[in-house]
Amino acid sequence: MARESPLRPLIAGNWKMNGSVAALAEALAVRDRLREPGFAPGVDVMICPPAPLLALLAREAAPGRLLVGGQDCHALASGAHTGDVSAELLKDVGACAVIVGHSERRAEHAERDIDVRRKVAAAHRAGLTAIVCLGETAGERRAGLTLAVVGRQLRVSLPEHVRAADTVIAYEPVWAIGSGLTAEPGDVAEVHGFLRQALLERCGQEGGKIRLLYGGSVKPDNAKELLAIADVNGALVGGASLKAADFLGIVAACGA
Repeated sequence: MARESPLRPLIAGNWKMNGSVAALAEALAVRDRLREPGFAPGVDVMICPPAPLLALLAREAAPGRLLVGGQDCHALASGAHTGDVSAELLKDVGACAVIVGHSERRAEHAERDIDVRRKVAAAHRAGLTAIVCLGETAGERRAGLTLAVVGRQLRVSLPEHVRAADTVIAYEPVWAIGSGLTAEPGDVAEVHGFLRQALLERCGQEGGKIRLLYGGSVKPDNAKELLAIADVNGALVGGASLKAADFLGIVAACGA
């Protein structure tokens, strides 16, 4: 299925709780490749490292095309919340975006859609782009609830007045994350088409400008097929973002 969207694609790497100061060499290899003339010029590229590495990477990445994001933020700007990080602090140390509502946060930290909504609002308050994750579990998929689940997550997780400039939606079927399994192209097209229509109904013309990413075992060998699907405007990449060669392979497939 040919790409139909004119939206500038985004390839974002989520390092999760992986990496080290030494491992930043992989991110810097991505930075250096992006500085080469003619390499995927129409693609936005981002890496979201663990919080302790964010400031280091942001300093090394600037100036240049490699964007840096956080993996989570607290809903409040400050306070007695040991171990949490505010959106304002992420912005202060060089982030331009933050992932919120990832399935691992929802599962391991019992985050509800309303909690995600507050974090999206916090990201917007701080001037960050919120990358809002949605996705169904294997059980929900078997029960035929995929569209109902992602529809509810989209409706409740987004505050009013979201814009393409401050919000990205990432569909990550929970059963595909880190499993090596990938949704069939027809299934991805169905969900992304559903999400696009929901955004248009909610946001009007602005809903057609909000980027929709696919995530879930995206690799260099399947990226081209996935990224060619209508209303897939990029990818949220997990394990394959930890190695520059793999991540750049996905970027190249998007820019082809």
